[in-house]
Amino acid sequence: MEKPVIILGAKGIAHPALEIFNSNEVVVYGFLDEDEQLHGTEINVVPVLGHPEDDGYLKLIGKKCEAFVAVDDNKYRQFLVKLLNEKRKVQPVNAIHKTSYISTDATIGHGNFINARVNIGAGTNIGSHCIFHSGAIVDHGASLGDFVQVGAGAIVNSGVSIGKGAFIGSGVTIVSGVKIGKNARVGAGSVVIADVEDEATVFGNPAAPIK
Repeated sequence: MEKPVIILGAKGIAHPALEIFNSNEVVVYGFLDEDEQLHGTEINVVPVLGHPEDDGYLKLIGKKCEAFVAVDDNKYRQFLVKLLNEKRKVQPVNAIHKTSYISTDATIGHGNFINARVNIGAGTNIGSHCIFHSGAIVDHGASLGDFVQVGAGAIVNSGVSIGKGAFIGSGVTIVSGVKIGKNARVGAGSVVIADVEDEATVFGNPAAPIK
């Protein structure tokens, strides 16, 4: 990546995203965050410049800088991606840790956060703007929609399908062939052995719906 990166967001995954870009020798120009109290502060000597919707900084994206959206909240993440798409006609870049493993025939979209020791297997299909925390495993032939979050140490086994916006907690195991619906939530440590409906929240071993 030749251009420096502006990171939208200065909390949550922003600091590890900075570490990922640093590890790949990509310059981070600065952060943009809606919290005015962070403006003028620094994260590991990189400044928080201003607000993500400030045209003065946004106009740099696409010409002089790339962008990465480092926001955990899915609704706000989607808002910022749409902002970049419409105002700057750009897609956020991927942040991929150099210790992660991605199969040569995996398909991956834009703007994904892939942290240390993540393993993405053969023939997987990963959408855009997903978040994979440290040590997550996505086995061969799995398919994940856009804006999916997978917690640290979670195991998504072969042939699993996960719908757009779903949240998979830390340490979750999803057995082969299970389908997780759109915007579903799977609580940390759960073992999922059956399909999960759209918008449903499940937890436990075996995972069961929470009303």
